[in-house]
Amino acid sequence: MSERILSGTPSALPTMLKAALPALPGVNLVPGIAKKGGALPDLRLTRKDVAIDPGHVAAYAEVCGFEKSQALPLTYPHMLAFPLHMGIMTDASFPYAAIGSVHLGNTITQHRPIAPNERLDVTAVATNLRGHAKGKVFDLVTTVTSGEDVVWESVSNYLRPGKGDADAKVEKSAPFEVVPGAGLTWRLEGNLGRRYASVSGDHNPIHLYPLTAKAFGFPRQIAHGMWSKARCVAAIANRLPNEVTVEVEFKKPILLPATVAFGSRTVDEGIDFSLTNPKSGAPHLVGRTR
Repeated sequence: MSERILSGTPSALPTMLKAALPALPGVNLVPGIAKKGGALPDLRLTRKDVAIDPGHVAAYAEVCGFEKSQALPLTYPHMLAFPLHMGIMTDASFPYAAIGSVHLGNTITQHRPIAPNERLDVTAVATNLRGHAKGKVFDLVTTVTSGEDVVWESVSNYLRPGKGDADAKVEKSAPFEVVPGAGLTWRLEGNLGRRYASVSGDHNPIHLYPLTAKAFGFPRQIAHGMWSKARCVAAIANRLPNEVTVEVEFKKPILLPATVAFGSRTVDEGIDFSLTNPKSGAPHLVGRTR
């Protein structure tokens, strides 16, 4: 596998512009920009000896609802990996457009808490391309190491809509339970997507303004899936062990502004939790810890 080392932190806005070009009618036909499908590239991107910026951690914690802690928020390493994910999906060898790909779910395993003063190596690959009834699915797999130790891992599942595969195998796993809200609701303002974009670097236009979201088929801007996961994890953070896996599936988009209901319950294996519409009970996110 080809490995490419990225130095520093890639600039977010030029990367997002590069990601958007293949989704624009007409522009997506230009050689070098067009994405025509096919096999995933044999490519690994790595950031080495990454230092943690305490100010950035504080800004992330504020947006996502984490309390101050001596360790990084459990979902924070995704911030370190996101430039690698975008680097892979905007590479000329990557067969699908980043904008328009649907984030289906994410699984994070924290092997131990990470201290803010640790220096980390972060690696990401795209793998496991497979058929789906609505197109193609692939995984972005991230590994974070401190010294010789793997301290954090993540798998994000993405659907690239397109010609479906009626014979695609249905992925079997224990079904998620929708946990109804128990009186705890969160009011999400219309600028939430812009606030999260400012700390995450994820300036996907579907999250920013009604006008930019409408260009991609949404009536108004939607919340980031990984913000939704982070906010749920923040709500149960004081109940989690040091070593834990947190798995979520993203369901109905949260159209901003919105009010959502959070529900959680302790089960034998861990905690089940959900974000739902407080009126209809329809799920926006379902998750569990194990």
